[in-house]
Amino acid sequence: MKRRTLLAATAGLAAAPLARPHAQKKTTVRFWYHFDDPKATPEELVRDFERENPDIAIQAESIPWGGGADYDNRLYAAIIAGNAPDTAMVKFNNMPRLLEMEALAPLDARIAAWPGRTDISEDMWRLHLAPDGKRYAVPSQYVMLYLYCRQDWFAQKNLKLPTNFDEFLATAQALTGGDRWGFGLRGGAGGHDHWLTFAMGGGAEMKKGGLITPAALAANRWFISLFTDKKVMPPSAPNDGFVQTINNMKAGRTAMTIHHIGSANEMQAALGDNITAVPVPRGPGGRGWATFGDGSNAVLAQGKNQEAAWKWVSFLSTGAHNVLFNKLSGQLTVTTSGAKDWNLHPQRFVKATTDSLPMANVLPASPQTADFTRAIWPQTTQKALLGQITPDAMMETFEKLYFG
Repeated sequence: MKRRTLLAATAGLAAAPLARPHAQKKTTVRFWYHFDDPKATPEELVRDFERENPDIAIQAESIPWGGGADYDNRLYAAIIAGNAPDTAMVKFNNMPRLLEMEALAPLDARIAAWPGRTDISEDMWRLHLAPDGKRYAVPSQYVMLYLYCRQDWFAQKNLKLPTNFDEFLATAQALTGGDRWGFGLRGGAGGHDHWLTFAMGGGAEMKKGGLITPAALAANRWFISLFTDKKVMPPSAPNDGFVQTINNMKAGRTAMTIHHIGSANEMQAALGDNITAVPVPRGPGGRGWATFGDGSNAVLAQGKNQEAAWKWVSFLSTGAHNVLFNKLSGQLTVTTSGAKDWNLHPQRFVKATTDSLPMANVLPASPQTADFTRAIWPQTTQKALLGQITPDAMMETFEKLYFG
C-alpha cells in the first residue's frame, strides 16, 4: 500500500467513531409504577432490559398508591398537564376514564405480532378487551380477592371457615368480644371490593335498576348492619384503609378481612400458620362475587417514545421477567410458563386465589367506575355506616351515578 493511501485510511479510521450511531442520545422511557411494598424496586429488571436494549434508558418512578386515589389523580393530572409518563401501570377501574381522556395508545397490532402473547391465557386477554373492542394494556400481574381468616381462633371455638353469608355472620359474631372483632372492613378508598362481595353476592346487579331492587336493598342493609347493629367490625372501620385493615389483623384485633395474595407473605411473616385464606362467602342461592384484580401496563398516547415503551411493557410480561416483576409486586404471574414452578407464596393462599376464579368479576368498564371507586363509594358508604344517610339512600346514589 502506498504511503499516501495508508495515511488516508488511517485518518478515516480516526474520524469514524465521531459519526457512529452509538454516540447518539439514548431514548428515555418514563415508567410509573406502584408496589404494595414501598421498598420494592424494579432496578434489576431495568438493568436486564437496558443490557438487551442499549439504545433505551428506563426511568422508573415509584408513585404512591394511596388506596388508588393518589396514584390515579397524579396520572390524570400529568396527562392534563401534558407531562404524562411514556408508560404506566393501570387498573381496570381507571381504564374507562383514561380512554375517555384519549390517554392510551391501542396495542392490538403490537400484541398480535408479539411472541409472548401465547404465554398469557385467553381469559386474561378477554378481560383486557375494552368496550370499543381494542386492547390498551398488557397484563402484568393479577390477584383474586379472598377472605383471610385467623384459623387458630376458629379452632379454639370449634368453628368452620365460612362459605356463605349465614356462616360468615355466625362466625363473625362468635369471634367478636373485648378488643377483638369478627371482620375488618375497609371503609376507606378501595373498600368497594369488600362491599361488592356482600352487595352483589346478596342480589344486587350492575345494570339499570339492579342496585335498587328489593334484593339489592336488602343485601346492602344487611351489609351496613354488620357495623351499625351487629357490631362485628372495629369502631374505626368507616375510615380504615388498606394499611389499617392489614395491621388490625396482624395485631390480633380482627378475625377476618378481605384482601388478596399481595399481602399473603406479610400475613405469614406476622402470624405464621395461624392465618389462612378461603374464597369469599357466597350469598343466597350460591351467588358470589370475588373481584378480579389486575395490574396492567399501558402505553400513553401523548408519549413520543411509544415503540420503546412497548418494548419495555412487553418485556415485563415475558416469562422469567414477569416472575421477577411479581416477586416485587407480591401478586401472581400472568404467564403460563412462570406459573408452573410458582413458589413466591404459601400454597394455601395460591389455592384460595385459584378457587375463587369461578366467582371472578369486575366493575363495568364505564367512565363512572373511576369516580365510584376513588370517591363516591367511600364517601357515601362512610355516611351510611355513621348513620348520616340510610342504606337505601346509599344504593340510590350508586344507581344514579351509573344509570341516571
